[in-house]
Amino acid sequence: MISSTGDSGHPSRSRASRLTVRLAVLATTVALGAVGVAVSATPSSAAACNGYVGLTFDDGPTGSTGALLNVLRANNVRATMFNVGQNVQGNPSAARAQVDAGMWIGNHSWNHAHMTSMGQSQMQSDLSQTNSAIQSATGVRPQLFRPPYGETNSTLQSVASSLGMRQVIWDVDSQDWNGASVSQIVANAGRLQNGQVILMHDGIQNTRDAIPQIMANLNSRGLCPGMISPSTGRAVAPDGTPPTNPPTTPPTGTPTTPPAGGTCTATATYPNVWGDRYNTSVTVQGGSNWTVVVALTAPQKVNTTWNGTPSWDSSGYVMTMRSNGSGNTFGFTTMMNGNSGARPQIRSCTTG
Repeated sequence: MISSTGDSGHPSRSRASRLTVRLAVLATTVALGAVGVAVSATPSSAAACNGYVGLTFDDGPTGSTGALLNVLRANNVRATMFNVGQNVQGNPSAARAQVDAGMWIGNHSWNHAHMTSMGQSQMQSDLSQTNSAIQSATGVRPQLFRPPYGETNSTLQSVASSLGMRQVIWDVDSQDWNGASVSQIVANAGRLQNGQVILMHDGIQNTRDAIPQIMANLNSRGLCPGMISPSTGRAVAPDGTPPTNPPTTPPTGTPTTPPAGGTCTATATYPNVWGDRYNTSVTVQGGSNWTVVVALTAPQKVNTTWNGTPSWDSSGYVMTMRSNGSGNTFGFTTMMNGNSGARPQIRSCTTG
């Protein structure tokens, strides 16, 4: 089964045009070499935003990634970069520059193959290899996956989910891959509505030239660039903080004082630590109907919880645990995912 969303059907490139694009990407990947790009992005002011859209760029990193990041930074844009694993492996510094610039990183397969023709084990290997390359280069483990050409089926979605990734297609196709002019790209982006996602590509000059006009149009309609929620696949408000290198030592002072108006405290201990994961036990004092907010450090992820009802923010790294009548102690297991030093931070404890 091929997945398609409205007017967003994925480009059906000819074999020849796909080969041309692939060769261009491989050639330009070498050009950037080991040069890092030191740029940063500032999220648009939340006060001016009546909604959020997801600007996404596929097929990077390329030799033009630095130029793209400079344009995004100049226009106060944070975007989602769906990277190809072999390009990341060939140019890890450019992938790292994306993260340093505040961009979110997604998995776009190892070499942009037609994945629906693969068996389950081959799909698993492809996506795992890509995740490993991205994490090695950036310290970030992808939570989003975009299938090449938008081609998907239930097996591919299941494999992506098993690796902790949400599949993301798109609502609007910029047609930049198809030779669209700057004005055509701008017009296509003008169809974006709150929560929707647009497909664009790294390495295309017309796309970079269109970004200022795209932003002017979005701003005129009260729409701001946002992050794509790993829970829903829709664009939501960014967390406001560009990713940073994870700390190498555990935070101290795990007992926390509740914010103004709170009447409880929460204390965390770590009764079990293994080579790849550890348990956290949190004891709440001062109330029975409690809510505790816990923040993780990327790329660590919680995979099991008990004695509470959890929910997650759009970043996937902030957990809100609510009492469920099982007492005043709850716990969870965290997978280290290569970061063995960090421990969860308790941000708040409230009752009511």
